[in-house]
Amino acid sequence: MLSKGNVQQKKNDPSFYFNIRPYHYQEEILEKLEAERTVHNRYRNLIVAATGTGKTVISAFDFKRFRKQNSGAKLLFVAHRKEILQQAQATFQGVLGDNNFGELWVDGIEPEKYDTVFASVQTLNNRIDLWNISKTFYDFIIIDEVHHIAASSYRPILERFKPNIILGLTATPERMDGENILKDFCDCIAAEIRLPEALNRKLLCPFQYFGVTDSIDLSNVEWRNGRYLPGELTNIYMQSNKRVREIIINLKKYLNDIYDTRALCFCVTQEHAQYMAEKFSLAGFKADYLVSSRNQLRGELRTKFLRKEINYLFVVDIFNEGVDLPDIDTILFLRPTESLTIFLQQLGRGLRLAEGKDCLTVLDFVGNSRPEYDFDGKFRALVGKTSTSIQKEIEDDFPHLPLGCTIILEKKAKDFILQNIKTATSFNKAQLLIKLRNYQHQTALPLNLKNFSTFYHIPLQNIYKKGNWKRLCVLAEQTEDYPTNNEKEIHRTVKNTWLSCNSNSYFKFILSLAKKDFGINFNYFNKEEKAMCLMLHYDVWQTAGNFNSLEESIKTIGENKILTEEIIQVLEILINRIDFIERDICLPFSQPLKVHSRYTRSQILAAFGFHSFTKKSEIREGVAFSKEKNTELLFVTLNKSEKDFSPTTLYNDFAISETIFHWQSQNESKPDSGKGLSYVQHKENQKIILLFVREKNKDEFGNTMSFVFLGEGNLIDHYDSKPMSIKWKLNEPMPPYLWKDSAKMAVG
Repeated sequence: MLSKGNVQQKKNDPSFYFNIRPYHYQEEILEKLEAERTVHNRYRNLIVAATGTGKTVISAFDFKRFRKQNSGAKLLFVAHRKEILQQAQATFQGVLGDNNFGELWVDGIEPEKYDTVFASVQTLNNRIDLWNISKTFYDFIIIDEVHHIAASSYRPILERFKPNIILGLTATPERMDGENILKDFCDCIAAEIRLPEALNRKLLCPFQYFGVTDSIDLSNVEWRNGRYLPGELTNIYMQSNKRVREIIINLKKYLNDIYDTRALCFCVTQEHAQYMAEKFSLAGFKADYLVSSRNQLRGELRTKFLRKEINYLFVVDIFNEGVDLPDIDTILFLRPTESLTIFLQQLGRGLRLAEGKDCLTVLDFVGNSRPEYDFDGKFRALVGKTSTSIQKEIEDDFPHLPLGCTIILEKKAKDFILQNIKTATSFNKAQLLIKLRNYQHQTALPLNLKNFSTFYHIPLQNIYKKGNWKRLCVLAEQTEDYPTNNEKEIHRTVKNTWLSCNSNSYFKFILSLAKKDFGINFNYFNKEEKAMCLMLHYDVWQTAGNFNSLEESIKTIGENKILTEEIIQVLEILINRIDFIERDICLPFSQPLKVHSRYTRSQILAAFGFHSFTKKSEIREGVAFSKEKNTELLFVTLNKSEKDFSPTTLYNDFAISETIFHWQSQNESKPDSGKGLSYVQHKENQKIILLFVREKNKDEFGNTMSFVFLGEGNLIDHYDSKPMSIKWKLNEPMPPYLWKDSAKMAVG
């Protein structure tokens, strides 16, 4: 049996890693990186994830894929500590299956070739001006702990090289010093390792989260630029000892031993942190505070905290590396954290795994808040992707938390949170119009759909429940009135169709038409483009005919120039959000759909010719067979409920693996005759089977969910009768974003 020391030694030996494959959540990250580059042409990519969740492994797989396409690719991996560089080199050697890969350049160790180098920032800066090497020498540069990128030590490296790809890795993308690292990464985060996934993988320590009722009312505190005014919060928190007493009472209530803990306590300002440390010290606790003005004490305070000579360390600057300790067992949120990213970074300080640490205890002091404060986003980040709204999760006491985690909300805190979420998500049109009128007073950003939705954290689905964007702007007196022709149809199209589907090729096709005011000439379109025009016809008008031709139908969409501008805004937002790669499919006939993209049933029926311009198909069943194309479409809903399906249609459908899908036929099907026999003999009869799968009937906004095109399936096994159970082998592996939900159904 290996001792812990020997295990660590083995892990540092590249041969310890063999046949390494990415987990499904890592596959999803890798696909998002590929989408950033191939779909959006963004080659400076930022990955955000808590420490210990495998960022370096993902970067190694990313480089492996790049090197496969670019033989002899040169790599520069940059970090600020020798241990990180050594671990990264070992990881790359394991993933690439090459024990000789890479050279270290740190602490006097010199590389021989410089082709694949793991270098320290300090070494690079000392040698960069003397280094006779071209700007394009390195094809792929990875910068670890890239939140340092704004520092003078990192800037010369970025300016010195012009690689094909720059990949940044960090747990802390937002900086308290106001520097914006996103500007170096195309102003976006390419991918994040979500907290629930990391917890379920046991990469992080589970948490027990207590929402504690705070007596401080924040509903009238001034809100500016997306946050409470820090000075006003500080004054409120420091005006009496009452809140300090309440905090200490709750510590006694929720902690096992208030004198034997390592609690990191987040405050609003340096003054607030000092005030809390002094009050705790007066109350007999071992407490201190660490803020930027006391950086010279960082090492001393860190050591005391580690030895439990300090039990309560009050901080503001979450990026202070002196408090990045795995042994933290308690987090106190003594202030509201408006930024979801910062909240997760603060929480992540306590989620590091450590010997003897069973879980992280979190006390979040929740008072009556302003409606702008985003509780919904905070709890969605803790719960993860579910089929229910966060309001329902809270009301049902969080039935879908990650493994080993709990959230307990005190009654009044729960009421505050639910009321906030109801106000935020159930606001009426009048409240939305007030936001539109106030927007110009709260930000200097121009008023458009993207900026408004982002600034107020309002999903497009909630905006379009109140009306179409341009009309709302008119009602809020932010723009001039315009004609109403096509308004009802365009609003319905965006709300019910485009916000539910997701296809780069289809959206870009419509966008190209919109930028020409839908002034098309059918003579220049191929069969696939004409099919997409038919899809668009049914998206907008929903009925057959009503025009002399399909060309006239499409041209009519562009008659209202104001709404055409809105269509362009919506489609640009939707295209910018695409984070997967759609795949071509080879079929013996022409059709426009791409594998792994998401389409409505009506779009699918139009694409495969079940709808024509003059006649709309009435197919409602879970299968659609085209005799002309000898092709059958299977429509599958994974998460069925008796509310949406009758007991006779609750079929048992799930993924066995990324390439094998278990499907249950309709009840009358049997393998020796009729429909069932056609499945068994589909290969010899050259019948094509195409699968379309969705997670559930309705999404979290109550809209009908669209189907993901999984491509062609071939029968490899079947059993039972009436209904039949069939295993389909997919030609293209299931996309990572759908795999998790589909595999879940296999275990219930």
